Amino acid sequence: MNLPNLPNIMFQPTLDSVRSHQIPDWFHDAKLGIFVHWGLYSVPAWAPLTGELGQVIAQEGGWLNWFSNNPYAEWYQNSLAIGKGETYEHHVKTYGADFKYEDFAPMFNEAAKNFNADKLADAIKRAGAQYAVLTTKHHEGFLLWPSTQPNPHKHDWQLKHDVVGALTDAVRARDIKMGLYYSGGLDWTFNTHVIKDIADLFVGVPQSPEYEAYSTGHIRELVDRYHPSVLWNDIGYPRLANLPQLFADYYNAVPDGVINDRFVQAPAIDPQELMAKMASGEGALPVPAHYDFRTPEYTIVPDVTPHKWESCRGIGFSFGYNQNDNDANLLSVEDLVRSFVDIVSKNGNLLLNIGPRADGSLPENQLARLIGLGDWLAVNGEGIYGTRPWNHAAGKAHAGTQEIELRFTQKGHDLFIALMGTPQQREVTLANVTVPEGATVHLLGYAAPLTAEQRGDHVAVTLPSSLEPSPVHMLKVG
Repeated sequence: MNLPNLPNIMFQPTLDSVRSHQIPDWFHDAKLGIFVHWGLYSVPAWAPLTGELGQVIAQEGGWLNWFSNNPYAEWYQNSLAIGKGETYEHHVKTYGADFKYEDFAPMFNEAAKNFNADKLADAIKRAGAQYAVLTTKHHEGFLLWPSTQPNPHKHDWQLKHDVVGALTDAVRARDIKMGLYYSGGLDWTFNTHVIKDIADLFVGVPQSPEYEAYSTGHIRELVDRYHPSVLWNDIGYPRLANLPQLFADYYNAVPDGVINDRFVQAPAIDPQELMAKMASGEGALPVPAHYDFRTPEYTIVPDVTPHKWESCRGIGFSFGYNQNDNDANLLSVEDLVRSFVDIVSKNGNLLLNIGPRADGSLPENQLARLIGLGDWLAVNGEGIYGTRPWNHAAGKAHAGTQEIELRFTQKGHDLFIALMGTPQQREVTLANVTVPEGATVHLLGYAAPLTAEQRGDHVAVTLPSSLEPSPVHMLKVG
């Protein structure tokens, strides 16, 4: 990795040194990122509508049930390799039993010629996102940039043109930070182990010196060429890698960059022993040596966390484009906005995924959600961007007999109170809220201050008579 024009190398290749890295303000301030999953899986674009991750693994059958009925369309190759189930049956019926996953590569290369980076970047901007993260290589191993280190096991296993560079330039031209995802833990061109259960994830990580050099070389190339503001690894990383060196070099090259928590180097362990430890509650899942932020998937935390986190999820049940998606399984704009506000109130960012079609175009039902979220942020963004958590995240309000959930954020001396729904009456009583003497209460989107009366440890606020329905109404006290 080249480190040009850096007068001071701030970080040394030790864990103590990289752990001293401070999360930059921009990541705390941003709140909303857009994840872009795009690859060969965008050609078949198919998965059963099984359900959200947490809901499915909580059912009988757990992880085995999840992988056998995987709703993640980007896992199409693994679902096909299991040799049974809805994805396998769909593939045989649609393409024939002799059609290999590799046969999607020329189809993807042809479709990707129509990729319009500006149009996709416009959609990301329209959502109100402050950063984006693109999959440069997913578990199938196919590259979205012309690497100087091509795949040694599959010829031409990459796009013919530089999609990573094109989208990076387009996103940055709109004053949005650009991050890059890399699947360091799974690469099915190096390790063909079929993933059927959680222990298989650790068995599936290639551990050869060849793969360590290949994956680390790729990350160094991505950092050197594109300087991503977010380095987002997935599943795990080879045990042979010198991560303190890699992290130090990244921070020195991108001083305001951040690293996620999925660079896990799992110890060598028998999968059955691992499963037994997990079943006994011993906490056998390995802990990453270093990270800037946590990345729970399809997860909401119960309250404010002391550490920074980022909830990543699809608009539906999948990250890759799934042609089966419909309004019944996609998040509504209302649920999306409320989930987003809840996450922000608890010290989190939302990394909301979009899955383009094979030609890079965005399905209309996904675009509609981005527009809806962007429209809400255009009015209420003051209570989101640049805020920090309050001393607690949640509260209650009442409008007559109607109970309304509250969420809180703060910025400087201003407190923002989110009404998680539209009150049925104009007077709303906010429990355990005090308006300081001399402060005013405003409803974002309305110019005139509201009438507010302190009643003990509650405050009664009179809302405008012209109040329009909204997923969340944001009050500003300051």
